[in-house]
Amino acid sequence: MTSTADVAVIGGSGLYSLLDGAREHRVDTPYGPPSDAVTVGQVAGRRVAFLPRHGRDHRHPPHLIPYRANLWALRSLGVRQILAPCAVGGLRAELGAGSFVLPDQLVDRTSGRERSYVESGAVHVNFADPYCPAGRRAVRETADVIGMPLSSAGTVVVIDGPRFSTRAESRWYAAAGGTVINMTGAPEAALARELALCYTTIALVTDLDAGVDGDRGVTQEEVFRVFKDNTERMRGLLLATIAHLPTERTCPCATALDGMRPSYLTA
Repeated sequence: MTSTADVAVIGGSGLYSLLDGAREHRVDTPYGPPSDAVTVGQVAGRRVAFLPRHGRDHRHPPHLIPYRANLWALRSLGVRQILAPCAVGGLRAELGAGSFVLPDQLVDRTSGRERSYVESGAVHVNFADPYCPAGRRAVRETADVIGMPLSSAGTVVVIDGPRFSTRAESRWYAAAGGTVINMTGAPEAALARELALCYTTIALVTDLDAGVDGDRGVTQEEVFRVFKDNTERMRGLLLATIAHLPTERTCPCATALDGMRPSYLTA
């Protein structure tokens, strides 16, 4: 297969301007169509694919995003490394709006989503560390170079949505060790691992979650406004990180399926 792109960004529609000389690709998958057309262009000498997670018109709510189709479409284009920026709520008071977090762990509290490609056979992937160590290193080192404050560890709690948490739920997640909370991080990360892809999340805190900020709850307007206000900062971090991603994959992600014969890839 001739690779169309080797790096991908899954993110919001405000990040379309990442790519120069971009072309759209419509991709069919065994799991239906992805969220939208995949746009491919050049960044720092790399062929980079961009896929809007919710669709360019935000048509897919978080619990109905076609996650399996999205990851499959990117892999079919040759993508092997994924950067996944996302909006999150802060579960700790020190993580105010506009903070950037580079998570190293994930707690999946979602239900009812199509969360695996495995439909037969024994395919049990190692998911102890859900994010690519090489990708995280590239983000961390890039943030240092460009002088962007970044919390370099943390646990993402992923909930179904589309509603925000109650105060009691928010406090429960924080007490259990959660750092930030999000609605799209699962099963996206696990599906990437089942395809032996490198997957790295960069989280932008848009608000303090309800159990942290006792005066008021979270609003959609606030989340969208803060993300829009910080789009250029996220864009700058992504562009610079792509230039620092390794061209050869020596991380454990690349060998996640070694010794297995998953039917979804061998059929």
